[in-house]
Amino acid sequence: MSALLELQGVTAFYGQSQALFGVDLAVNDGEAVALMGRNGMGKTTTIRAIMHMLRHAGGTIRFAGRDLGTQSSHRVARAGIGLVPEGRRCFAPLTVEENLLSAARPGAWEIATVARLFPRLGERLGQKAALLSGGEQQMLAIGRALMTNPRLLILDEATEGLAPVVRHEIWAAIRDLKAQGLSILVVDKSLRELASAVDRCFVLEKGATVWSGSPDGLTEDITARYLGV
Repeated sequence: MSALLELQGVTAFYGQSQALFGVDLAVNDGEAVALMGRNGMGKTTTIRAIMHMLRHAGGTIRFAGRDLGTQSSHRVARAGIGLVPEGRRCFAPLTVEENLLSAARPGAWEIATVARLFPRLGERLGQKAALLSGGEQQMLAIGRALMTNPRLLILDEATEGLAPVVRHEIWAAIRDLKAQGLSILVVDKSLRELASAVDRCFVLEKGATVWSGSPDGLTEDITARYLGV
């Protein structure tokens, strides 16, 4: 099976400081994949490289058969990758509806379908994003990415710092999206939720891929070595 998204030997720098030393990663059509590792190991940097928010220095990044190395960020997004960035970054002065419409592209995902996935948003379409709770803002960030009607959804720490009940809602939505056939790349630290939602995991250590496999293969030794505090 050919990968929808494939990274091979990706390296990247912040100025003179090297941040990625060889990232290998693949997401197939309809597959949910976790990108894992301790803080500072290169997960967000890898996402920035995929989205061309950071130019990669070596290796290849391909999406749907296209080399993304020469593409600008907005062209990467238009190629079919929807990003839910760390920190939500909703447009605070705009309403929920305006936030959603700001990213809208033709396809199955529209305001009504987002509202079915997250009923809370449907109840707050006229409310400004600044007045939403943190969990509701995260739902809005996910909904806004879905409004681009992507082939691949990338979620960077989508449940970090949220109350358990909201985390449960968001993980339920991720499993629902996977069941609908959407390809997903998710960065998160919660092993239990990830194990129930993804098909494969890739683990980063010091900016390089050091392990990959199914969630069942994440033994105590591997989690202690690469994921423990």
